[in-house]
Amino acid sequence: MTPFGDYLELVRAPAVLTVLGDTMAGGAAAGRVLSGRRLWMPLASACLYAGGMALNDYADRDVDARERPQRPLPSGRVSAGSALAAASALTVAGLGLCAVAGGRRALAVGVPLAGSIWTYDLIAKNHTLIGAVSMGSCRALDVLMGAGAGQMRPALGAAGIMGGHTVAVTLLSRGEVEGTDTVTASGVAATTGLVAAAVVAGSSGPPARMLAVLAATAAYAARCGPAQIRAARSPAAANALAATRAGIRAMIPLQAALAVRYGHPTAAGALVAVDVLGKILRSRPKARKVSES
Repeated sequence: MTPFGDYLELVRAPAVLTVLGDTMAGGAAAGRVLSGRRLWMPLASACLYAGGMALNDYADRDVDARERPQRPLPSGRVSAGSALAAASALTVAGLGLCAVAGGRRALAVGVPLAGSIWTYDLIAKNHTLIGAVSMGSCRALDVLMGAGAGQMRPALGAAGIMGGHTVAVTLLSRGEVEGTDTVTASGVAATTGLVAAAVVAGSSGPPARMLAVLAATAAYAARCGPAQIRAARSPAAANALAATRAGIRAMIPLQAALAVRYGHPTAAGALVAVDVLGKILRSRPKARKVSES
């Protein structure tokens, strides 16, 4: 793998696609169309997310040396200093794009989001429940960044839905190496059902919109539910890992469902295209080496 490919692996490039729709959903909830300068907002999220992934590997370099020696840092393909520099540069870039896209209102949410990401990676994630809630808060703040300070109230529902899903996926991810347990995996599967119900319950509008919401919500549940149920039946590490990856990928149809729910089918269509792109990239032999989790 080339040095550039090593950095793509460091930031878990395929997973970056799953964050693009957060600000779309938040903006849709607040009635803000994704156009003009606001087109930079998803890229701001992508930079902040990628920075968080690089910082994650920097913070976990000793643990990864034992559990994931193939990762860029323990394998020596990327140095710890370079990972920290990448995390810092991507965070600064994300905040810069946030300022360009949404001005002070977006930056008023973007700065706490960046702080939350660094707090999670360096401190909070070492505590199972606190870490999961912290990660969920990061995702919720990313949604709210799309709405901007002063217009966050309409987006609180979308932020709670994305945050709740993220908490569940994060709890399940704790079992990627040594396995999870039936209670955790069952709880995560139940959360998927609750999240799907919350999306549909908060929807209204003409029949065409309702059908689109139902279709996107069904796609979300179908994307991650079966893998979570398998993990509940057999909580081995391989099943926990598969369910975690499915949960990460399911964020895109969930974001699309929220975009349609708030009357923004164009944003939902863009997310469908992102989802297709992700599938294409994952099908490429070289891309299979770049883990999402």
